[in-house]
Amino acid sequence: MTLRNQHAIITGAGKGIGKSTAIALAKEGVHLGLLARSYSDLEALQQELTSTYGVKVSIAAADISNRSEAEFAVAGLIEALGTVDILLNNAGTAQFGTVADMDPDQWESIIQTNLMGTYYVTRAALPTMINHNRGSIINIASTAGERGFATGSAYCASKFAVIGFTESLMQEVRKSNIRVTAINPSTVNTELAVKTGLPIGNEDRMMQPEDVAELILAALKLPQRVFMKTAGIWTTNPQ
Repeated sequence: MTLRNQHAIITGAGKGIGKSTAIALAKEGVHLGLLARSYSDLEALQQELTSTYGVKVSIAAADISNRSEAEFAVAGLIEALGTVDILLNNAGTAQFGTVADMDPDQWESIIQTNLMGTYYVTRAALPTMINHNRGSIINIASTAGERGFATGSAYCASKFAVIGFTESLMQEVRKSNIRVTAINPSTVNTELAVKTGLPIGNEDRMMQPEDVAELILAALKLPQRVFMKTAGIWTTNPQ
C-alpha cells in the first residue's frame, strides 16, 4: 500500500525512533506533524525534511504528559495538515530504581508520560480518524511491557499498560477501519538508553532507531484489510 500524500503525527519526533520514522515516512512522501518537547530539534528536522523530500512538515513543542498541552498541540497539527491518517505514539521516558528507593514523583512522572501521554494524544487524534473511517495508530511499547525486571517497576508498569491500552483501543475502533498496533522493541541504541544506563555494548551491533522505523513502515504498508496487532523486534547478537 502506498503511503504517499498521507498525513502522520509523530510524538517524540526530535530524536531516536521518532526522528528515524519521520525521515522514513518523508522518503515515502508522507506529510508530517512532528511533536516533541524541544522546539530546536523539531525546527532542524523540519528544515531537513522539507528541503530534502519536499513534504509538508508542521511542528509543535509540547509536553504530552500535560493533557492541555497535548490536546492543543495535536489540534494545531491536524489543522495544519488538514487531517491525520497515521499516529505514531513514540514519546516516552525512563528512569530506573527499586520500588523502595525511587521517589514517588519520579515513578508517577514515568506513568504520566508513557501511559497518560499516549492516551491524551490518541484521544485528541481519534475523532478525525473515526470521521474519515480509516487510520493507523502505532504505539511504541517495549519488551519491558511483556516481562518485568528489577529496578524497572515504573517503566515496566507503564509499558504493560500501553500494551493493554493498545489491545483495548484496537477492539474499539477496528469497525471504523482503524488499525492499532503495538511495537515492542528490546533495547535500542538511542540517547535515552545511554542516559538511563541501559546496556548498549557494541553500538554498531545493537538495534538502531532506523531498524524500528523499518518495522513501522512495514506495518503501515500492509493492505488496509489487515493489520499487525503486535510485533517484537530484537537485536540479533548483542555484545
